[in-house]
Amino acid sequence: MASDSVSYAVDGLQAPVEILVDRWGAPHVYASSSDDAFFAQGFNAARDRLWQIDLWRRRGLGLLSEVFGPLFVEKDRAARLFLYRGEMRSEWPVYGPDTRRVVTAFVSGVNEYVRLAREDASLLPEEFSLMGYRPSFWSPEDVARIRSHGVYQNLANEVERALVLRDFGPAVEALRKPLEPPRDLTVPEGLDLSLIPTDVLRVYQLATGPVEFAEGQLPHAKSLEGSNNWTISPGRTSTGRSILANDPHRAQSVPSLRYAIHLSAPGIDVIGAGEPALPGVSIGHNGKIAFGLTIFSRYESRTTKSPELIFSALLGDDDARDVRFERALRT
Repeated sequence: MASDSVSYAVDGLQAPVEILVDRWGAPHVYASSSDDAFFAQGFNAARDRLWQIDLWRRRGLGLLSEVFGPLFVEKDRAARLFLYRGEMRSEWPVYGPDTRRVVTAFVSGVNEYVRLAREDASLLPEEFSLMGYRPSFWSPEDVARIRSHGVYQNLANEVERALVLRDFGPAVEALRKPLEPPRDLTVPEGLDLSLIPTDVLRVYQLATGPVEFAEGQLPHAKSLEGSNNWTISPGRTSTGRSILANDPHRAQSVPSLRYAIHLSAPGIDVIGAGEPALPGVSIGHNGKIAFGLTIFSRYESRTTKSPELIFSALLGDDDARDVRFERALRT
């Protein structure tokens, strides 16, 4: 065993798991089952980012004031208003048939590291000691119930449009932000814009805004968060293989929003990045395809004259097969 290696005796694994950390700090997980791979992903995410994900969980569930005091009561109240409150038995299948199993394995790994860290304070990130509290245990439902960590760009846009229409009318709004493709902007019959308060998004912004510890701290500048991606066909590359480029425009932060990882187990071999509080990989590649995600403005697409959008992904195997997904959009 190398001198810089470490082993942990944990509960919850079906068999031993190996995690190799490369020179860039990315963990490579080798497991004998997918459940063990996701368990190890949760364990290692907690080992690397425990204070970050514990803070995210507290922010999302409205539990900040429990450890940081009354300054965060109003923010907690706002966050709790956006929690999913439905029953989970029908909610889990919406994400996929194996989502509950995957999330449960991942959370079990997080909790196992939390258990070790609560027993051995040397495993805790320094922030816990500085702020005088210990990390909490998770439940799988926490991952699905938190709905305030995403990017909801359209909501703010619609409110801005409504307020400009309220104060200045359609002509000014058409100059401020033209619709694409062009169309006449009208206020729906029966909608009284004068009833919309200027601070209508105050609670929403409290729920979704970052955690700020210093009173009087300058507010975060509003950043333009969007994304784009594109593909290059095999006929246009020097290798004869397709290229997928994914460019999510998310704000940079320390620690990072992203968490890079490689998961290898029977039935899964994928490398890329997701978020440290979520299992799996959202942007990356496996042995067959590369995949990414982007924000797509569906509102504009529904107003287009073309009734269909065709997405084409070129697989990078020897046959360079085309996979086309056609979806009719109701206008």
